[in-house]
Amino acid sequence: MEKPEFEPQILANRQGASFWLVRGNTTVECIVTIAAPETHFWLEPRAGDARILRIFRDGYSRIRAIAERKLLPHSCALLELAPDDFERP
Repeated sequence: MEKPEFEPQILANRQGASFWLVRGNTTVECIVTIAAPETHFWLEPRAGDARILRIFRDGYSRIRAIAERKLLPHSCALLELAPDDFERP
């Protein structure tokens, strides 16, 4: 299982978790809204920080793949992933 390059952090407003992707010599901050793991990774509503981070780590390979795919058409310093980004066609 892949590990994040930098440990994920719960946002101060508890609306998501942030992590960093390294692409070449650029670092991109990525935010996964809390609604995404609640919708697609079986995170229960009002879960504690430890549970949120565990679900994030368990789903990191998929989260990272989606973040990298979303970054392909353009580069940016901040990328947000919402539930729609995890929908399968």
